[in-house]
Amino acid sequence: MVYKNFRTVSLIRIILIAATIFLFFYTLFFYSLLVTPLLIGLLIVVQVYLLFKHVDRTNRDLASFLESIRYSEFTRSFEIDRLGSSFDQLSNAFNNVIRDFQKVRSEKEEHYQYLQSIVQNIDVSIIAYLRSGKVEMINKSAIKLFQVGSLQNIKKLNSLSPQLVETLLEIKAGESKLVKVQEEDDILQLAIYATELKIHNKEIVLATIKNIQHVLEEQETEAWQKLIRVLTHEIMNSITPIASLSSTLDIMFKSAGVSEGEENFDSESINEIQQALQTINKRSTGLLHFVNTYRNLTRIPKPNFRIFKVKDLISNVRLFMDKELEENNVNLEVSVQPEDLKLSADEQLLEQVLINIMQNAIQSLSSSSDPKIRIRAFINKRGRGTIQVTDNGQGILKDVLDKIFIPFFTTKPKGSGIGLSLSRQIMRLHGGAITAQSEPEKGATFTLTF
Repeated sequence: MVYKNFRTVSLIRIILIAATIFLFFYTLFFYSLLVTPLLIGLLIVVQVYLLFKHVDRTNRDLASFLESIRYSEFTRSFEIDRLGSSFDQLSNAFNNVIRDFQKVRSEKEEHYQYLQSIVQNIDVSIIAYLRSGKVEMINKSAIKLFQVGSLQNIKKLNSLSPQLVETLLEIKAGESKLVKVQEEDDILQLAIYATELKIHNKEIVLATIKNIQHVLEEQETEAWQKLIRVLTHEIMNSITPIASLSSTLDIMFKSAGVSEGEENFDSESINEIQQALQTINKRSTGLLHFVNTYRNLTRIPKPNFRIFKVKDLISNVRLFMDKELEENNVNLEVSVQPEDLKLSADEQLLEQVLINIMQNAIQSLSSSSDPKIRIRAFINKRGRGTIQVTDNGQGILKDVLDKIFIPFFTTKPKGSGIGLSLSRQIMRLHGGAITAQSEPEKGATFTLTF
C-alpha cells in the first residue's frame, strides 16, 4: 500500500516500531526465547533506519536546495511528491525561490551584457588593471589606440612610450594627467583620468584615456584666429587714415610747388617734409600689405571635397616645383603604396600645403652635399591615409620644433611665419593633422594624416 501523507506514514512507522519493541520484550520475558527476540530486534533496527531515511529525505532536499543557491545552479526544480500538503507547500516555496533567483540572475546578466556593450563600443579608451600592471579588462578603443591585439600587462606598452607606462602605474585615484606619445607617423596627446576600485580584496585602477591632439590643435588655432582678427581690425583702423592722409599731403606739396612756400620754408625743409611724408606713406602701405597677408589665416576657404588619386596630386606638385628642385640640385623620390591610393579632400588646398613644406625643405638643404627629398603616401597602421615629406637637411632644433606651427613664428630672415600655420589650419579643416619630427643635422619629416 502506498501512503501519500508524510505524517500518516511517519505515525504508522512509529506505531509499528512501538509494537515491535513490545513484542520484543514480550517474547524475551514471557517465553524466554533467544532466536525470536533476536530477529525481532533486527526488525526494530531496520524499522528505525527506514524511519530516519524517510524523515531525512526532506533534509536532503533542503540541503540540495541550499547547495543550488551556493553554486548559483538554478536550472533544477524540486518535486516532493506523495508526502502531503505541507510538503507540497515546501516544494512550491523551493521552486518559487529558485524562479526568483533565476529572474534576478537573468536581470544581472542582461545588465552585465549591456554595460559590457557600452564599455566595448564607447570611443573612450578604458583599461582596468592592478597596481602590478596586470590588465583585468581593456576595451576595443584602447586596443585600437595602442595598436595591440591583446594586452595582459601595462608594462608591454613600454615599446610605445615608457612615460605612458610610468604614468599609468603611478597615477593616483582622482588624478588627471596629460602624456605626449610620439609615434613614427603620428603624435598622440593622451588625457588620462584614473579612479580606484576594490573588488574581492583586489585594488583595481580604472583608467580612461582619450587622444585630445586634434582638440588641442583646434583650440589653439581658434585662439590665434581670434587674436589675429582683433589685431588686424585695430591696425587697419589706425593705419588706413594715416596712409591716406600722408598720401594726400604729399600730393598737395608736389602740386603747390616750392615757390609758394618760400615765405615760410626754404626748399631744403620742404624736401625733408616731402621725404618724411613719402616714408610714412611707404611704411603705412607696407604695414597694410602685412596685415592683409595675415588676414589670410582667418579667411581660408571651405574645402571642396572630392576623391582623387594621391599620385596625381604629387605629380602636380612636382610639376610646379620642378624648376626650383633643378636649380638647387635636389633629388626628389616619390613612393605611393598602393599606387591607386585615393583621398577625399580639396586637391588645390593640399597642393598649397605640400608646396609650403617642399619649399621649406629645399631651403633647409642649401648646405647639404647630397640634397634629397622623399615623398611617401601610404595607409598608416591606424588605417588612415598619410603623406610624408622627408629631407636630409640641417633639421630643426628641439626648442624650435614646438613653435613652427605658431602664426608669425619664423627662423628665416625673409619669412612671414604663416606657411606652416596655414598648412595646419587647412589640415584641420580636412579633419586631419600635420606633425613634424626632426633631429639637428639629420633632416626633418612632415606628416599629413587624414
